[in-house]
Amino acid sequence: MLFRRCIQSQLTPRTRFNHCCFFVIPMSKRKYGAVSSPTTRQSSPPEQVHKQKRRATMATLASQVAAASAGDHTPQTLKVITLNAREKQLQGLLLDVAKTIDMSSSSTQEDDKVKAIPDEPVVLRWAGGWVRDKLLGIESHDIDTAINCMTGEAFALRLRDFCFDESHAVQNRERHSIGPDDIGSLHKIAKNPEKSKHLETTTARLFGLDVDFVNLRRETYTQDSRNPQMEFGTAEEDALRRDATVNALFYNLHTGLVEDFTGGLPDMEAKLIRTPLEPLQTFTDDPLRVLRLVRFASRLGFRIDEAAEAMMSDEEVLEALRLKISRERVGVELEKMLKDKNACDALRRLNKLGLYHTIFTDPARKEMPSPDLSNWSAVYECLDALAKNTTPGSIYDLLVTSHEAKYYAWALAALAPWEQLQDEPPIKPGKPAAPLATQAAREGFKAPNKLSDIVTAAHRHRAAIVELKTIACTGQESMKERDRFGMAIREWDTRGGHWRLQVLFAVLVDVESRTGVRGTGGGDEELETVLSEWQKFLDHLVELDVMDAPSMKRLVDGRILAKELGVKPGVWMAKALDVATAWQLRNPGVTDFAGAVEEVRKRANELRIKGLK
Repeated sequence: MLFRRCIQSQLTPRTRFNHCCFFVIPMSKRKYGAVSSPTTRQSSPPEQVHKQKRRATMATLASQVAAASAGDHTPQTLKVITLNAREKQLQGLLLDVAKTIDMSSSSTQEDDKVKAIPDEPVVLRWAGGWVRDKLLGIESHDIDTAINCMTGEAFALRLRDFCFDESHAVQNRERHSIGPDDIGSLHKIAKNPEKSKHLETTTARLFGLDVDFVNLRRETYTQDSRNPQMEFGTAEEDALRRDATVNALFYNLHTGLVEDFTGGLPDMEAKLIRTPLEPLQTFTDDPLRVLRLVRFASRLGFRIDEAAEAMMSDEEVLEALRLKISRERVGVELEKMLKDKNACDALRRLNKLGLYHTIFTDPARKEMPSPDLSNWSAVYECLDALAKNTTPGSIYDLLVTSHEAKYYAWALAALAPWEQLQDEPPIKPGKPAAPLATQAAREGFKAPNKLSDIVTAAHRHRAAIVELKTIACTGQESMKERDRFGMAIREWDTRGGHWRLQVLFAVLVDVESRTGVRGTGGGDEELETVLSEWQKFLDHLVELDVMDAPSMKRLVDGRILAKELGVKPGVWMAKALDVATAWQLRNPGVTDFAGAVEEVRKRANELRIKGLK
């Protein structure tokens, strides 16, 4: 199979197309893209011109499809995408809608949502990540549909009319086997140029797939603004504005062929992440692309082009990422990295590229302190090693018990360096300042409240966790006190939740401070020694049977306790219930609450219970 290859001329950095254009089409067939106007255009009525162009376009499509299925290529040279049943159903529906629009003589004359180039037949392409993943054999549920001559909203509205409002809607739904739950509501997502969200899109749930509709576009810049003016463009112009060549591939719904304008196919073969335009321009246009490239590289196991890596660490780019991009968008990219199976590789790349202080910070605070990262690698490498050992009773097995906890674990690993720094002064008496790690999470990537609470609790309970670990490892007499360990665990869980992750945080901080290049006064200790201590601590908790202490059901509640003591509830109640719970932990298996009540009665003076019978 031969490829048509077009080398673009050298133009200015803002406009040049400096990469090759590959079409997976036989050389004997003409390039499919924007269709030239017929020579009779000026003398023909608009409707007749439109029909002529439509016939020419459809003839070209038919010849390309015939060539693709005639066997004049081999599997080694043709990137074949095999659609599943839902994707085929979606393709048929969208093509039918496009055909309906083309057959409507008024579509390009009256619809104010249609591009201001008359008589352009609708051409649909699936773009970006879906194409990349399908070529890699990865099923994707998110499909971006790029349209050549209509906005995404305009096409989506015509799709809605096709399925529901037109006189033939019932027949249309039957023809495409559209069930009552196959077409979801349309949602418009507005653009936000100030936060580098330049495109307005419309999204819908179709046949169980999340489908976005957006027009092909090009970007033009003025000297006094970094925000581009979005205009309708060609597929090639659209591809050049994307973040990476492997994300700039198109699947033409009409021809069933892959279109590559930027060299994405050979880059996929080379496992290379490269920007379609010069890296500085790509990252300046949208600094979030720095994080997106890290995410794609770690997820796919690809390397990043050296020129792109150099610009990803550029001070101008980092400053734009820190201040120009909303922290919510940063958080979305980071969450996707940390939820991926290659989370450790993502953190390695963030560390290598010097992106830590741009992400994990409060951008509104110019004087935000920065932690030392010289031994941060020990943290994420340790967590990666722990995660690969899920033997029952292992550290990871005992402390990370859900998919949600896996994400939180990697977030805690990312925030561990902040534990080196001292707490800031209280905001006001009795109200301590939020831990720096919490501030970095909350303001740096807009961590949800649940994660922020875990980070805060992990920081504030770490000293107590280490103390109990020391008791368990040194064989002190108090290590036999089941109530001491059980009540501590209940306290950690009540004040922050996920007590197991709080312990994991203590493990990771201990690894960072006691191993590697930044050891403490006693000298660096082997990782094996540090982890063996924590394993011994956890083994002791298992032996005491207190791992589930937070969910232990109390024998007595406040109502029963007040009734048995013959007093009214008061401020003493919370501490009294803790006394009863501690007694219950010391007496596992006992189901009669009498002993717990008696323990409270004995300590009535200490608990300041008044009016006791």
